[in-house]
Amino acid sequence: MPTPEFILNLREHVGHDLLWLTGVTAVIVDDEGRVLLHQRSDTGQWALISGILEPGEQPAVAVVREAFEETGVHIEVDRITSVLTGPAVAYPNGDRVQFMDVAFRCRPVGGEAQVNDDESLAVGWFAPDDLPPLDDDHRARLLRALKDEPAAYFVQP
Repeated sequence: MPTPEFILNLREHVGHDLLWLTGVTAVIVDDEGRVLLHQRSDTGQWALISGILEPGEQPAVAVVREAFEETGVHIEVDRITSVLTGPAVAYPNGDRVQFMDVAFRCRPVGGEAQVNDDESLAVGWFAPDDLPPLDDDHRARLLRALKDEPAAYFVQP
């Protein structure tokens, strides 16, 4: 996956030090209750649609952008389902990041599910009871978004 230009610019100043970044995740559910997933080109794993906010970008705008970039599907955002901080991650090149992720429940409103950029190997709609393997974090985000709860999940202080 290409590293956003603003992160490359930051890395010139901070090297491999930990960067605090904001991420977004789209849990896209169609009228049949199926969930849109993509197989990531960097890990080969199936995952929810996600990405990094650009400086000054609103989270809901970013999740709509990411969904189209990665899958060719136009979406509308229904609600925030969770706001959580993940663990720090170290990449093979030594870069370290930590994300605060805002997950959204979304619905498709146009386009066709397809591999739409170099971040995906495959894209597909899956019934919740017939999902490919997902990491624990993505499975938890998905399960929270499928619940009919109006309030977003967050860790209580």
